[in-house]
Amino acid sequence: MSFHKTGGIVIGKWWVICVLFLIAVVMVSGCLGSRTPPVSRPEVPSVLVDYNRSGGIAGIQDRLVIFDNGVAVVSGRTGNHEIELNQTDIDRIILLFEQGHFPSLESNYSGRHGSADLIRYTIIYQGKTVSAEDTAIPPSIQPVIDELNRIISISGTLEASQTSNNILY
Repeated sequence: MSFHKTGGIVIGKWWVICVLFLIAVVMVSGCLGSRTPPVSRPEVPSVLVDYNRSGGIAGIQDRLVIFDNGVAVVSGRTGNHEIELNQTDIDRIILLFEQGHFPSLESNYSGRHGSADLIRYTIIYQGKTVSAEDTAIPPSIQPVIDELNRIISISGTLEASQTSNNILY
């Protein structure tokens, strides 16, 4: 140790730098803490089927979107509602598309020129779009259309029963 004329202690400049560095390290280390593991985000479901039916004398306008996780969204005049399909339903839909040779179908099947009040069906499955009108539906996709219409009608039945339950209770 060395003394100044005033009687103070002379501290080496390196000693001050080391002490300040140590204080800084201690302060910063409290901010680091432990790393939180990344949050796992659930996979976003992809669209399995996008189905529209429109037209006819009643002016139908329905849309059914089925996701690969079994969630189906039905949109129509009565609004939008969601239903959940089980894996058996999903497997049946996929099988119907396979049996109907959907990828090999043409993209458009129009009814006779001048036909009135036809319902137009548009189906998108695995990136392929097929549209058909009532009188020109290929027999191979009629079971697909029947199944998709069944799901739409079930959703309407479920909505009606939920509404009546809400009124009664």
